[in-house]
Amino acid sequence: MWRVVEGNPTETRDVQEFISLLNSLPDHPFSPARELLDRKTDLIVARAPGRLDVMGGIADYSGSHVLEFPLAEATFAAVHLNAERTLNIVTLLHDEPYHAAFTMPLEVLDGPMEYDTAREFFQHDAANRWAAYVAGVFVVLMRERNASFPLGANILISSRVPPGKGVSSSAALEVAVMQAVTKAFNVRIEPRDKALLCQKVENLVVGAPCGVMDQMTAVFGERDRLLLLLCQPAEVKRMIPLPLQLMLWGIDSGIRHSVGDSDYGAVRAGAFKGWRILADLKTEIEYLANISPAEFERDCLARLPEAVRMPVAHPIYENARVQRFVDLLNQCEILEKPKLIFTELGKLMYESHDSYTALGLNSAGTDLLVDLVRSEGPRAGLYGAKITGGGSGGTVAVLGDETSREAIERVVAKYANETGYQPYIFHGSSSGSLAFGHLRLRES
Repeated sequence: MWRVVEGNPTETRDVQEFISLLNSLPDHPFSPARELLDRKTDLIVARAPGRLDVMGGIADYSGSHVLEFPLAEATFAAVHLNAERTLNIVTLLHDEPYHAAFTMPLEVLDGPMEYDTAREFFQHDAANRWAAYVAGVFVVLMRERNASFPLGANILISSRVPPGKGVSSSAALEVAVMQAVTKAFNVRIEPRDKALLCQKVENLVVGAPCGVMDQMTAVFGERDRLLLLLCQPAEVKRMIPLPLQLMLWGIDSGIRHSVGDSDYGAVRAGAFKGWRILADLKTEIEYLANISPAEFERDCLARLPEAVRMPVAHPIYENARVQRFVDLLNQCEILEKPKLIFTELGKLMYESHDSYTALGLNSAGTDLLVDLVRSEGPRAGLYGAKITGGGSGGTVAVLGDETSREAIERVVAKYANETGYQPYIFHGSSSGSLAFGHLRLRES
């Protein structure tokens, strides 16, 4: 039986469940899992949560402020070293029949391997593309930190962060693996740098465009607090406690989301094209989000081609919405009638969703969920909703008060009745990998 000899096994509720999973592996029906762990070697365990994008979303790559909420759902990575210098990876998704295994000699990555070569290597076989999120950690550490790996690694992944739902399952995976691997191989890296290196894994090895807010939340998130992050490129501004009267929910639309989708890529490309045009006119513009809405309307809008006006406008107005959202949160505890503030918070979320829609990053499912929340309204304790992250499906973030549970259940029931899909509900929070640290387990 595995026992904890280093670290805090009571940091989160799911730790004991993961240890139970490790202890049950000899009887696991998936044979690669049974054969993975050498019980004569210490096991390093790390954990990183998914996130609910409350405000900010795709504006992160244009330097916006964002507000992110770490979820209770998390990914675990368990690593122990092997003498064969082989990378063996097994992933077990919680409550899903999908399991996968991947093996490669680490010498394949030596050189170190160029990013383009690594990306082509993992994309060559569709069945193994998922392994890029894990093996990519080794590629990035070799290239960016000159790390060497004289031994191999056996890595077990177990995740409760469901993929394709817009709650950053990829960042949770990258960060959990980065935390476990750097500890197991004694590679010293500052927490912020871990997030930035994980972004490189996704951008350069996986080949998916994304900002850094997901990885920063997976590292720095704190339970029941909103992470206010300035993405220039990655500056933690504040941890904002969620007012006691408020609750955050995530409702899965059932429409699979991916930051690699063409819609997201086109909007991102439009934003950067517009930025280059404006930078030629105003050399001091380092990030689009640093332009105020008034300045944009006065000096910039007419100078942009029609095709890029919305991609450029979105991060400018979204940054202003995030800052207003934070100002309103600061007022919640000092006003006698905070529900007036809650309504305005919700209005900002609806405006953000409308902006996604103008960009073509909405979907029929997420629009329906937002409309159902709007129909319930403040009388039922629901104040606002918006699509999250990269859009084009995924999860809707919902702002409610302490009375909102029954209204959420009605929204979910109506959605299931209209679409035939029973949504997953995200509720609850947990801290990121920095607070969790690591566990060292030893066979007793």
